[in-house]
Amino acid sequence: MQQTVHDLDTPSLIVDLDIMERNLHKYHEYGRQHNLQLWPHTKTHKTPELAKLQMKYGAPGVTCAKIGEAEVMAANGVGRILVAYPVVGPQKMDRLIALAKKIDLTVALDSFESAERISGPAEKAGIKIKVLLEFNVGMNRVGLETPQEVVDVGKQIMALHGIDLVGLTCYPGNVWVPPAQMPGEMKKMDATVHERVDAARKAGLPTSRVSGGSTPTALWSHLVRDFTEIRPGQYIFHDINEVCLGIATYDMCALRVLATVCSTSVTNRIIIDGGSKTFSSDRLLNPPEGVPPGFGHIVEYPDLWFEKMSEEHGHIDSSTSAKKPRVGERVTIIPNHVCPCVNMHDVMYGHRSGKIEAVWKIQARGKVQ
Repeated sequence: MQQTVHDLDTPSLIVDLDIMERNLHKYHEYGRQHNLQLWPHTKTHKTPELAKLQMKYGAPGVTCAKIGEAEVMAANGVGRILVAYPVVGPQKMDRLIALAKKIDLTVALDSFESAERISGPAEKAGIKIKVLLEFNVGMNRVGLETPQEVVDVGKQIMALHGIDLVGLTCYPGNVWVPPAQMPGEMKKMDATVHERVDAARKAGLPTSRVSGGSTPTALWSHLVRDFTEIRPGQYIFHDINEVCLGIATYDMCALRVLATVCSTSVTNRIIIDGGSKTFSSDRLLNPPEGVPPGFGHIVEYPDLWFEKMSEEHGHIDSSTSAKKPRVGERVTIIPNHVCPCVNMHDVMYGHRSGKIEAVWKIQARGKVQ
């Protein structure tokens, strides 16, 4: 007999395959229409099977946050990977070289020092590692600040052995606005990006590959004229932060946490068997006016407020809801931020109309090095 979600112990991560597939089709079709390659960020799902599924939908490769994630993806047949953050440290460098010998690897960095640390080991190993030079567009996390810095550092990098500068990259994670405001923000982004790309091009630096994008900005990425690729991650699942921003709806949220009500004894209090070790502690970034920030949306009981968490339990305020679940009842909760939620779990279950069709081990969870 085929297993269903009702057979699962709780808390469990369940993924609606129909919703996930609609998300994949929508974003990858957008990329095709606008001649933008999608290099999906695996930090959202940390699962090789889903990375390969994204490539079946048209992604030429995937993006990873850390060497550890990239190693897991490569070991499971993903052959083109962008590591989107500077790789620094002798232990990481040994692993980077080993990885670059096996797959088509690109590394993002934002300094000559980072490039120099890759150059020597790569040259010694007899290989060249492709790099993208990162500039800052307002996120203020990493990236060179000015067009002149891009030119100066780019020229220094091009003189190194063991390095192949292939383009530029940025991360517009600072653009977090509702859809109505997105065109204006992306036009501002276009000016910032073009100034740096144009300066690099005029200086003779490679600019045929310009990588950018995020899930919130993804469907407006064509407004940035120089982008050739984008790196959305959360689009495969979406979450409540994106619903509140307006770029997704509840019925676009493919991943939910299946939990069980284990106590209702305290007045106006419902306790479920999942807490901060299940959902993560990320609060809602932009709750609707008059709605207190909580830790997720309870699909079957939208009037309940997921107020707080202990490590193993969720505390739900039921004072404003006439309809309340009973002990033993199961509920599905869409998390605020899907990426750290997934990283809390060992397994995800893919289902269609409740029938389990896939069981995925989250092989890259915890790969922080």
